[in-house]
Amino acid sequence: MKTPLATAVLLGAAVLAHAQVDQVKVWAAACANCHGTNGHAQPGMEALAGKDKDELLQKLLDFKSGRKPATVMHQLSKGYSDDELRALAAYFAAQKK
Repeated sequence: MKTPLATAVLLGAAVLAHAQVDQVKVWAAACANCHGTNGHAQPGMEALAGKDKDELLQKLLDFKSGRKPATVMHQLSKGYSDDELRALAAYFAAQKK
Protein backbone atom coordinates (compact mmCIF):
# COMPACT_ATOMS: atom_id res chain seq x y z
CA MET A 1 0.00 0.00 0.00
CA LYS A 2 1.39 3.41 -0.95
CA THR A 3 1.76 6.03 1.69
CA PRO A 4 0.40 9.52 1.06
CA LEU A 5 3.98 10.83 0.92
CA ALA A 6 5.02 8.28 -1.71
CA THR A 7 1.94 9.08 -3.75
CA ALA A 8 2.66 12.81 -3.53
CA VAL A 9 6.27 12.27 -4.61
CA LEU A 10 5.24 10.15 -7.60
CA LEU A 11 2.57 12.65 -8.59
CA GLY A 12 5.04 15.51 -8.27
CA ALA A 13 7.58 13.68 -10.42
CA ALA A 14 4.94 13.03 -13.09
CA VAL A 15 3.89 16.67 -13.13
CA LEU A 16 7.53 17.80 -13.39
CA ALA A 17 8.25 15.37 -16.23
CA HIS A 18 5.16 16.62 -18.10
CA ALA A 19 6.22 20.24 -17.57
CA GLN A 20 9.69 19.47 -18.95
CA VAL A 21 8.19 17.89 -22.08
CA ASP A 22 5.94 20.91 -22.53
CA GLN A 23 8.94 23.25 -22.17
CA VAL A 24 10.88 21.40 -24.86
CA LYS A 25 7.88 21.72 -27.16
CA VAL A 26 7.88 25.48 -26.54
CA TRP A 27 11.58 25.69 -27.42
CA ALA A 28 11.01 23.52 -30.52
CA ALA A 29 8.21 25.81 -31.67
CA ALA A 30 10.80 28.57 -32.07
CA CYS A 31 12.53 26.37 -34.67
CA ALA A 32 9.37 25.92 -36.74
CA ASN A 33 9.78 29.10 -38.80
CA CYS A 34 12.76 27.61 -40.60
CA HIS A 35 12.69 23.89 -39.82
CA GLY A 36 8.94 23.25 -39.84
CA THR A 37 6.53 22.04 -37.20
CA ASN A 38 8.20 19.26 -35.18
CA GLY A 39 11.18 19.47 -37.53
CA HIS A 40 9.29 18.63 -40.74
CA ALA A 41 10.77 21.31 -42.99
CA GLN A 42 9.53 22.53 -46.33
CA PRO A 43 11.74 21.78 -49.35
CA GLY A 44 14.88 23.89 -49.31
CA MET A 45 15.20 23.95 -45.53
CA GLU A 46 16.91 21.36 -43.32
CA ALA A 47 14.49 18.91 -41.72
CA LEU A 48 15.35 18.00 -38.13
CA ALA A 49 12.77 15.27 -37.50
CA GLY A 50 14.28 11.83 -37.06
CA LYS A 51 17.90 12.96 -37.35
CA ASP A 52 20.58 11.46 -35.14
CA LYS A 53 20.42 13.06 -31.68
CA ASP A 54 24.20 13.24 -31.25
CA GLU A 55 24.71 14.82 -34.68
CA LEU A 56 21.99 17.39 -34.00
CA LEU A 57 23.51 18.24 -30.63
CA GLN A 58 26.98 18.59 -32.12
CA LYS A 59 25.67 20.96 -34.80
CA LEU A 60 23.88 23.06 -32.18
CA LEU A 61 26.97 23.22 -29.99
CA ASP A 62 29.12 24.11 -33.02
CA PHE A 63 26.73 26.95 -33.89
CA LYS A 64 26.79 28.13 -30.29
CA SER A 65 30.60 28.16 -30.10
CA GLY A 66 31.01 29.74 -33.55
CA ARG A 67 32.78 26.69 -35.01
CA LYS A 68 29.99 26.33 -37.57
CA PRO A 69 29.18 29.49 -39.52
CA ALA A 70 25.53 30.47 -39.91
CA THR A 71 23.25 33.35 -40.71
CA VAL A 72 21.08 33.10 -37.58
CA MET A 73 21.71 29.79 -35.83
CA HIS A 74 24.86 31.03 -34.11
CA GLN A 75 22.80 33.76 -32.46
CA LEU A 76 19.79 31.59 -31.61
CA SER A 77 21.84 28.74 -30.14
CA LYS A 78 23.57 31.11 -27.72
CA GLY A 79 20.19 31.68 -26.05
CA TYR A 80 20.08 28.09 -24.80
CA SER A 81 22.12 26.21 -22.23
CA ASP A 82 23.92 23.05 -23.33
CA ASP A 83 21.30 21.00 -21.44
CA GLU A 84 18.49 22.80 -23.26
CA LEU A 85 20.19 22.13 -26.61
CA ARG A 86 20.57 18.48 -25.58
CA ALA A 87 16.83 18.34 -24.85
CA LEU A 88 16.01 19.93 -28.20
CA ALA A 89 18.26 17.48 -30.06
CA ALA A 90 16.56 14.56 -28.30
CA TYR A 91 13.11 15.99 -29.07
CA PHE A 92 13.77 16.35 -32.80
CA ALA A 93 15.52 12.98 -33.01
CA ALA A 94 12.41 11.35 -31.51
CA GLN A 95 10.11 12.81 -34.19
CA LYS A 96 9.16 10.59 -37.13
CA LYS A 97 10.66 11.59 -40.47
